Amino acid sequence: MEEKILSLIKEVSEFPVSDKQTLEAFRLKYISKKGVVGELFDELKQVPNEQKKSVGKILNQLKQTAEARFTELNEKLESSDSSSVDIDLSLPPVANKTGNLHPLTLTRYRIIEIFERLGFNVADGPEIEDDWHNFSALNFPENHPAREMQDTFFVEKKQSADSQDVILRTHTSNVQIRMMEKQKPPIRAIMPGRVYRNEAISARAHCFFHQVEGLYIDKNVSFADLKQTIFHFAKEMYGKDVKLRLRPSFFPFTEPSAEIDVTCLICKGAGCVVCKRSGWVEIAGAGMVHPNVLKNCGIDPEEYTGFAFGMGIERVTQLRYQVGDLRLYSENDIRFLRQFHSSDVA
Repeated sequence: MEEKILSLIKEVSEFPVSDKQTLEAFRLKYISKKGVVGELFDELKQVPNEQKKSVGKILNQLKQTAEARFTELNEKLESSDSSSVDIDLSLPPVANKTGNLHPLTLTRYRIIEIFERLGFNVADGPEIEDDWHNFSALNFPENHPAREMQDTFFVEKKQSADSQDVILRTHTSNVQIRMMEKQKPPIRAIMPGRVYRNEAISARAHCFFHQVEGLYIDKNVSFADLKQTIFHFAKEMYGKDVKLRLRPSFFPFTEPSAEIDVTCLICKGAGCVVCKRSGWVEIAGAGMVHPNVLKNCGIDPEEYTGFAFGMGIERVTQLRYQVGDLRLYSENDIRFLRQFHSSDVA
């Protein structure tokens, strides 16, 4: 048996290995539990006691030789693999690239920046809302179309007369109600956030989008304050040459109410699909806060007045960057997103 072990030591030392496959064959043959060395250790039990010491010594030598040989061959193969990689050191390095902010994020930051200069704070609220904060407190009548499933995503319909519908908010006006309930005037804040409406997706509309709503409540606030605030915003966002117009409108939560248009920056007022050939694009709805809304929030309409406005960030961004299709904002096309840069915030 000693001669067999000595022969194996020589065989292990001279075993040729040229690649990973032959190295694995070496491991299986000599080092694994079912390999030659393992079998010899099993046979050691049958060797006479007077020979076990000498046989065990050279058997341990075989085991150590096989393990050392395996480590040596493995390191040799790994070093040869790394040295054989074909690298052209004369090629120029790949420039570091930073990610871009989403165009809607850029516009939201710009809107916040403009209104913060006017003294407006930024407020936030829940996207999953109850009927009171989304509709009832805002003076929506019980039979208003906005309460129907065709216009609103309902999470949970009320089960009893005491319960309320739970919905995905259709506007960020719910944040206005929560502020007026908890805070005494004066109140001056904007509420950016995501909203949801059950609408067909098209180039001009989406089932989820982003809004920025504003609220200013204090003594002696007038429609002239509202007009000047929106006028200042339009000039800051689109430039001094942009034109602004207010059209009479109706909203349950404001009275009087107006829709605000700016000249279409895509066609420069000549008429296109975005502006429906009119040369004007609506960017916001606004008006004086309805006395019923103030009463619902515990504010005395005889002492305080205020204005509110709401605009879609997608629409503002569409005009700012002349984007013709709102669906591009949510498609995550890298070719589209790479066109926008963080420097566009200012």
